Amino acid sequence: MEGASVSPLCSHFLSSALSKTPCPQKAHPPFSGPFHGSIPIARISTYFPVGSPGPRKKNTDNTVNTEISPHRAVSAVRLLRIDQGGAFADLLNEKGRNSAKNEMGYVERTLGFRTRDLDDRDIRLVTEIVGGTVRWRRYLDHLIMSLCKEEGMFRSMEPLLLQVLRIGFYEIIKLEMPPYAVVDENVKLAKRALRPGAGNLVNGILRKLLSLKDTDSLPLPKVVGDDRSQARALAIIHSHPVVPFELSTYLKDFVRLQTGMQTVIQSGLLKEGICSVQDESAGLVVSVVDPQPGDTIIDCCAAPGGKTLFMASRLRGQGMILAIDINKGRLRILKETSRLHNVHDVVTTTNADLRLYAEMHNIQFDKVLLDVPCSGLGVLSKRADLRWNRRFEDFEQLKNLQDELLNAASMLVKPGGVLVYSTCSIDHHENEGRVAAFLLRHPEFAVNSVDGYVPPEFVSEEGYYFSNPVKHCIDGSFATRLVKSSSYTS
Repeated sequence: MEGASVSPLCSHFLSSALSKTPCPQKAHPPFSGPFHGSIPIARISTYFPVGSPGPRKKNTDNTVNTEISPHRAVSAVRLLRIDQGGAFADLLNEKGRNSAKNEMGYVERTLGFRTRDLDDRDIRLVTEIVGGTVRWRRYLDHLIMSLCKEEGMFRSMEPLLLQVLRIGFYEIIKLEMPPYAVVDENVKLAKRALRPGAGNLVNGILRKLLSLKDTDSLPLPKVVGDDRSQARALAIIHSHPVVPFELSTYLKDFVRLQTGMQTVIQSGLLKEGICSVQDESAGLVVSVVDPQPGDTIIDCCAAPGGKTLFMASRLRGQGMILAIDINKGRLRILKETSRLHNVHDVVTTTNADLRLYAEMHNIQFDKVLLDVPCSGLGVLSKRADLRWNRRFEDFEQLKNLQDELLNAASMLVKPGGVLVYSTCSIDHHENEGRVAAFLLRHPEFAVNSVDGYVPPEFVSEEGYYFSNPVKHCIDGSFATRLVKSSSYTS
């Protein structure tokens, strides 16, 4: 999102694009073969090249290996499960000590030996190491590959060996743990879990890393060249994923993802406020509002805040947005998200019923966005439950509510200001019907065509914005610009 602090790579909104008509690619089917512990046997065999000693036999005397740190063994196996089996990085932290016991079972079944049980410090270390290694994986892999003798060596590396190296690199680079302990214990883990030669490789690569770190000469890419080259370099330095995408044909701030959303989620991009996920139809509504630096704006039904954030980014630190919503919990999320996206300096939140707020406060704004509660008929591709949960009486109640909210929102518009009424519906009665009824009640307002604010294919004959899920392959939505007479006085 613009306003975040990283790079051109990250200056985009992500469109979920779930309403596209082409069928998505089929996901790879899960492994159906027998499992050895938590990892499919079919994959276990790939950890050991032809001619290697293969996995070690399990201890038959149930003795505990005291040489290897339990948190490193657990971290290596959990990272292996995340990479190979789709496990989640935060399960151990959520389930606490009961989960820790399960992890020790995974260690014994996967690595072939036992370690001592995890104590509270070990659990914290596993949480830190696994979460941090997943977050910084691209950065770490770049360093590991750079320190290998050749790229092919990295590409063909056994998955478990790669996890051990990632742990060692993360502990040295990001946690700054004592180097001798990191090298010694990860070498022991590689030797015991794999073979002596694997331990020697870990020893050589980690010592080379320490040498480069001591001389401040880590092999990082330079941010030079064209935008794409700089983006690739920044993606490595800040460890962001490069997922398959296409540029939005409607909005310069959006990219569309067909697959790879899990990669984005696991990377931490959303948690860091680098980007936001919303449909392009929502972004086009913001284009209808046309936020400009210095504007005062009120978002009348703001939560969960996708449009609020996008509008705030357009202000570029100049102006203000008052975000109102009747739902306190969802509004709290909006407030936290605005801070995450570094736009909290222009966003203020208020928990209130818009109808009461407009009556009680003598305040007016340059632009007012009223994205009303509606039937949601434009987002059925994402909300399949709606088709079973809507009754005829609901539409009548919604229309009454929409009229009431429109009346209230109109009180907050400055003379000469703009009121944008929008829905995520394709129903005429919720859209054009409500606008026509509003104009009869409020002759001080007139329709201002959205032509010039959105691409021509979204402009109706009446000058409204309208997106069609079938025609445009995005959510169905509606918006109109209503301009208040500059000579009007209440």
